[in-house]
Amino acid sequence: MSAKLIDGKKVAEITMNLLKEDVVNWVNAGNRRPFLKVVQVGNDPASTTYIGSKTRACRQVGIDTDTTHLPDTVSAKELKAAIRSFNEDDLIDGILVQLPLPSHLSSHDVIESIDHRKDVDGFHPMNVGRLTVDQPTFRSCTPAGIFELFQYYSIQVKSKHAVVVGASNIVGSPMAIMLSRENTTGKATTTICHKFTKDLTSHTIAADILVVAAGQPNLIKAEMVKEGAVVIDVGINRVADETSDKGYKLVGDCDFEGIRKKASWITPVPGGVGPMTVAMLMKNTLLAAKKSIYPED
Repeated sequence: MSAKLIDGKKVAEITMNLLKEDVVNWVNAGNRRPFLKVVQVGNDPASTTYIGSKTRACRQVGIDTDTTHLPDTVSAKELKAAIRSFNEDDLIDGILVQLPLPSHLSSHDVIESIDHRKDVDGFHPMNVGRLTVDQPTFRSCTPAGIFELFQYYSIQVKSKHAVVVGASNIVGSPMAIMLSRENTTGKATTTICHKFTKDLTSHTIAADILVVAAGQPNLIKAEMVKEGAVVIDVGINRVADETSDKGYKLVGDCDFEGIRKKASWITPVPGGVGPMTVAMLMKNTLLAAKKSIYPED
């Protein structure tokens, strides 16, 4: 057996083209372009790269955007004051604070200071709570992108045993919620694991759908995966590679070459989940502009 590739880059491009048409129709109906405000604290190179990809995506679909760059010495009070001004600006539809933040800032407090109606990352407690009880909400972009991939490739979730490795608030936890909910996309029996899980293999080997978001290169080996499983690798890790001009290569949390011989479907790294995360951010920003989640009173 050789797994079929889940091509996130292709599906993201299709999704972005549809969003571009939707934005054009929205503007032609007399509305202004959606606007995404990005906040960057400090000069983390990875954050700068991620913001660049999001900015390019905005241009591609016709969403206006700009970035407010604050020093890594900014106080929590100053950062929250800036966010408050963005909350009150009716010309801003979505607000994204790029994570991680410097250690003296609490990401939980900062995220909670964002107006939940502009929380296009889907991290605000209001939106997470609504996700938990199956109410319309801004869904966390990476899990939402994974479900778009399931839909595009007609991968069935209902009644399957899904195992999520990684329990972060950004991917693992919302992914487990979405897999298990009693709605049209979920209804899977769901297990969530993390770095403290004993005998991880006993859980992963039972998975019909295995989602790995642990941030550890090649954590999941072929012997840990059931024959015919669907494997979604969310990890993106830099490892040294002397043959690369950059001196490193990007790998996931799974042993791709070994697992592809056993799985039925698998995402590559890069080119799997990552492009879908950005596409879902664009989708959430358009929803925010349309006030589709939280209509005006």
